[in-house]
This record gives sequence, C-alpha cells and structure tokens, in this order.
Amino acid sequence: MKLQGSDILPYGKCHTLQKTPKVVLLVTLALVLLTIIPLYYPLLGYPLFLLKNISSSSSSSSPSSSSFSSQPSSSHVNTPLEDDPIRVEEPTVKKCDIFSGEWIRNPKAPYYTNTTCWAIHEHQNCMKYGRPDLDFMKWRWKPDGCELPIFNPAQFLELMRDKTLAFVGDSVARNHMQSLMCLLSRVVYPIDVSYTTDENFKRWRYTDYNFTMASFWTPFLIKTKLADPGGPTQTGLFNLYLDELDEAWTNQMEEFDYLIISAGQWFYRPTMFYENRRVSGCYYCLQENVTDLTVYYGYRKAFRTVFKAINSNKNFKGMTILRTFSPAHFENGLWNKGGNCVRTRPFMSNESTMEGPNLELYMTQIEEYRAAERVALKRGLKFRLLDTTQAMWLRPDGHPSRYGHWPNANVTLYNDCVHWCLPGPIDTWSDFLLEMLKMEGTRKYEEKLHSKVKRMRAQ
Repeated sequence: MKLQGSDILPYGKCHTLQKTPKVVLLVTLALVLLTIIPLYYPLLGYPLFLLKNISSSSSSSSPSSSSFSSQPSSSHVNTPLEDDPIRVEEPTVKKCDIFSGEWIRNPKAPYYTNTTCWAIHEHQNCMKYGRPDLDFMKWRWKPDGCELPIFNPAQFLELMRDKTLAFVGDSVARNHMQSLMCLLSRVVYPIDVSYTTDENFKRWRYTDYNFTMASFWTPFLIKTKLADPGGPTQTGLFNLYLDELDEAWTNQMEEFDYLIISAGQWFYRPTMFYENRRVSGCYYCLQENVTDLTVYYGYRKAFRTVFKAINSNKNFKGMTILRTFSPAHFENGLWNKGGNCVRTRPFMSNESTMEGPNLELYMTQIEEYRAAERVALKRGLKFRLLDTTQAMWLRPDGHPSRYGHWPNANVTLYNDCVHWCLPGPIDTWSDFLLEMLKMEGTRKYEEKLHSKVKRMRAQ
C-alpha cells in the first residue's frame, strides 16, 4: 500500500487517531508489514529455507520477485467515498511460497511407469534395472501454508497451445524434459521433429496443440572447448570462454516462448577460463603460472554472460525461467571413490542443512538471477525462478545409484547420485512449473488492478 508521509504512524508515544478511515488504513498497513517483513532476507531476499537453517522462523517466501500461490484470494478495489479519497486499497493476492515445504506421502503416485512411457533415459530407468525399494516414488511436495496441485497434463497442454518451450542445460535438464514428456504421455505422445540426428538437440511437437518442446545440451551454457580428454581428474579439461556465447542455442533463443535455463555439476570439472580471448585463470587445472580460481568464479561468469545475452536480444520476447541448482547426494566417498546414495526416504527439512559448495553455487545463481531480473524489468521481459533446490536437497533417496544398468553389464559406470529416477521426485518440477504458469494469469490481473488504483489516486 502506498502511503503519503502524513499517513505513516509516528514513533514515540501512543497517538489516538480520530478518523475511522485512517484507522482502517493503519490496520491494513500493519497487516501488510507483518506479512511482508518475514518474507525476505533483510539484504538479498534469500529464500526462507535458508533462514530456517539459522533461526526457527515460520514465515515463508520465494527469492523471486513474486511468490507463487496455489490459493489466490479475491483481488478487489474498494470504490472511494466522495469524502474519503484516500480509502483506496491496492489489490491483494494471498501469497505462498510453493518452494518452501516438506515431502508428504502420496499413495496415488506414480502417474506413469517404465512400461507406459518410452521417453525414460536408460540410466534413469530405475524400475527396469531392479531397484528393490519403490517407496521413493510415493511422495509429493507440500508447501508451507498452501497446496501444490499434482500435475495436470491436459491443463498444461492447453496452456502451452501454440507455444514453444526449450530446456537449456546439461543432462539433468534432459532428465527434466523426459519427466515432463512421461507426465504428458497420459494424454498424448509427441512426434520427433528434430532438425538434426544429434541426440543433444531434440525437438518434439504435440501436433494437436501446436506445442513444440526442445532440448539444448550445453552443460556450461557458454562457449566451451574440450582441451584435454583426460585432464587432471580423467574427466576432461575444458576451455570456458566466459564472455562468449554457445551459439548452438543462443542463435535460436528467439524462437521460444519459454527458456528453462539450468547448469550445475559440470562446473566441478577442471576448466581453463578465457576472458577477452586470453587466459584469466582456471579451476583445478594444475598448470603452472595460471591463477587457480574457484568453481564459483566460472559459474557466476557463465550465468552473467547468458543472462546478458538474453536481455540484450531485441528479438527475444519470451519468458526466462532459471531452474536452480540440483544437488547431488554422494555419501561415504566422492563420486569416483565409492560414493553412493542408498537412503530410502526423504529428509524432513529439520534433518539436513544444505551448506558448503552446494549452498554457495545456489547463492551465486540467485544473485546473478536478481541482477538480470532488474535489467529485464526495464525491457519488459519476464524472468522467473523455478526454485527446486530445497525440495531436491531433501531427496537423497531419489537417485538411480547403481540401478541405471544391469548388474552384470560390461560398462564402466559410477553410482549415479546426480540424476533422478523416472518416475521419481523430479516429476515434482512439473508440478512447480505448471503452478507458475497458472499464476501468470493471476499476476497479470493483479498488475492490471494495481494500475487501475494508481489512476484512481491520480484523479
């Protein structure tokens, strides 16, 4: 609520206000302040689940510029009285951070299986390869203070009619797309309309809805070159050109109404950083006379370059969605030193705290997202946050582990505690995505009413 200076309650001794309208105004202001103050971290607006790790606060909020609610209240504008022109209330929508909550039982899940959906990647097909415990599929996300509806495939397809959506990132982004395809398979399957035989660049069309979905495999998001297939850790040494684009996808961004951007685990690989076409440092390259920088340096620069490219592309009119960092859950060793993920149930939010590198990477994303969002607002572009990190941090039970291949298969594969079983907890990402898309309509309605109130005040 926007107040004039004379309408703010003074400090010091109690003051009796004589006019009822002002009392109403101040009560409303107090309620708004009590609602808003806990919502955001005092300085950077970090999400509530981080505050829960520090204090026992029970408030909830999203780190994005708006909280997504599955239970909007009736927005309204009171007609001003002739003798009371200040009694104009702004439209209000009940806020709820759908990304802060707990996992609760869902006996109705899963909504597809490895026999009903052909889109599951072999390494995430945990049912096919004999995972003995299936309880990991029977949970759903319950936000604090509201409900998150289970994904409705018919509703999603209607919202995506005549639209295009692209998943931009690494194999976890592909994992997400295949989860969505399996959920949509309850209604219809797409046809392959890929323009190349390269499996890293796929396009699928839902003909009845004129909806196209694409994936761009770009694990570092920016221009990259494999410099040494072995490298210090035998996982490759990569040249990252931190101020240059991966044109394989950026040259096509304007074709899409929605871009879901994500990146994560690949940045832990040894990398050489280039800026202005010169070496500026590296991460774990183990080379003399090269400054050893942190993984966060390259991670931040990559997102900054990508967001800048999106904001400066005059032909791109779509929505950019940042899907936040997806944590791995290796225990009792590193990924290549016997680490595994053998838990069989989710954590409660008070049982495990995300910290260290996972938290730092997540914070880096949020900070770069916020900076880009401010620029986007000036251009009229939409940036949204698909904040899956807290929910997935609580799911150490959802990874394939050794159930991504047959036990006797003649392959060299480590325990997979990075990707997610299908079906599995990653299906909740589509619950989040659909709710965000639905709430865009509520957001537009609220903004329209807000503008109407401003015009009424100006009269």
